[in-house]
Amino acid sequence: MAPLDVAPEYATECLLSAAPASVRAARSLVRRELSMWGAHDLVDDCVLIVSELVTNAIRHGGAACALRIRGGEGFVHGELFDPGAGTPRVRVRDMEATGGRGLQIVGSLADDWGVTHPAAGGKTVWFVLTLPGPFRRPPMFPVPRHSGE
Repeated sequence: MAPLDVAPEYATECLLSAAPASVRAARSLVRRELSMWGAHDLVDDCVLIVSELVTNAIRHGGAACALRIRGGEGFVHGELFDPGAGTPRVRVRDMEATGGRGLQIVGSLADDWGVTHPAAGGKTVWFVLTLPGPFRRPPMFPVPRHSGE
């Protein structure tokens, strides 16, 4: 499946400053939006992936970044753009190291991921998470329950 070729049913995006508080803001946004979309089974993985990507962008790029999350029919496609140069790479770290595993986490959770370089500069790290079926949206309004009276 190529999620970019499918029109998303849902989308959200935001600009994030280069401050550590942006990581928490991005996690909250993703958790809230995916829950409203009914993508409950993807929330935790998507939150962790976004947290790692935003942290990397702030730590290594030091500039504001833009997050876009789109979804529909069992997939979530995320993109994080930052104006920094270079290509993020998975690094093989010493097993005793306490950091440097962000992209390994992304690679282990995402069904697919990669990096693109827009012509205008910067980079976009993207990822895809999939479910075998559609999202399970809760009803917009509570369903009345009758006591059988």
